[in-house]
Amino acid sequence: MKILILADPFGKPSYAPRLRYLCNYLVAQGHAIAVYTEQFQPFDFPHAYPIIEKPLSYRNQWQWAWQSLWSLLTDWRNRQFSQWIHQQVHDQQFDIVFCTTFSTFPLRAAYEIAQAKHIPLITDIRDLDEQLPGAQYQSHRQWWARPFRNWYRAVNIRRRNQVLRHADQVTTISPWHVDFIRQFNKNVVLIYNGYDPAQFYAEDLPSEKFRIAYIGRLYEFQSTALVEQALRELNLPHVEWNIHTPDCQPIPLDQVGNELRRSSIALVLTTPHAKGLMTTKFFEALGCEKPVLCIPSDNGLLAQTIHQTNAGLASSDINEIKDFILQKYSEWQLQGFTRQAVINKQQFSREQQAQQFEQLFIETLNSYNT
Repeated sequence: MKILILADPFGKPSYAPRLRYLCNYLVAQGHAIAVYTEQFQPFDFPHAYPIIEKPLSYRNQWQWAWQSLWSLLTDWRNRQFSQWIHQQVHDQQFDIVFCTTFSTFPLRAAYEIAQAKHIPLITDIRDLDEQLPGAQYQSHRQWWARPFRNWYRAVNIRRRNQVLRHADQVTTISPWHVDFIRQFNKNVVLIYNGYDPAQFYAEDLPSEKFRIAYIGRLYEFQSTALVEQALRELNLPHVEWNIHTPDCQPIPLDQVGNELRRSSIALVLTTPHAKGLMTTKFFEALGCEKPVLCIPSDNGLLAQTIHQTNAGLASSDINEIKDFILQKYSEWQLQGFTRQAVINKQQFSREQQAQQFEQLFIETLNSYNT
């Protein structure tokens, strides 16, 4: 197959690991792909396929703010990208259009190019604007942008749904997302987020410290209070409590797997009142077979998956949390490391996901042509 892939920002290593793995897999299987995206940051990862970037049209924050407002009013960003894509590929032939996004960009361009070339469109929706409560939505934005977020969300939802209704297939990341999207398109396929088995694998690395690690962004509405309280009350010796965020003790992306393997417990923080969130941090710890401590419990999909895979504990109860830490501490004292006897982790590997995507592409193309 020859696959045209349109993606939201693709340059930063922590962006779109799901897509990067899929692209490498498709090329290895003999498919021809071309990725078109918007310029974001210089690439620092190897790729055996073309990545073509639309240059940014702003030079400073003020121009960005004005263009963001104009896009909100007129869909300017998506319209500009769509025009640029048509110019780039007008004389090229593709079998299928695949668009992946965490919001709405570049869904419009994907729909319009699929219509123009009379080929099927598959959209991969990694996040939904409805999954977060209002106060948490776009909370990382600058303070002056926050008053606009309800308006921004409503506009994004309307524009997203216009494309979803016309997609030949939609993929998404959790059962909650599947159920939600079915109101707009019945052809929805669940393909979980997951872990790269080449980076996140099990290996017993003894450590002189009992290490509890959190790796990733720490948002203002997330809290480590429960684990801090448990550690204070337990007062165990030789405990090391590590938080690695982009702003505090950052570690390179290619070292995350090693950091997890050296840890005794992998901490996962939930987002209060969010729906269907299955953080990649959980899947990466699962791949490394490290005990997962998820606090507070989301009492939903993440807690269910932790239970089903025997990955660790999801809890909001301080006594359960202390018991779990003590159990893993005893294991570390005996062996110098911890390992969780997880169940069926392969279903969440990126290799499994890539195979699902490939099969879906083939089936969609065959159905479209008949």
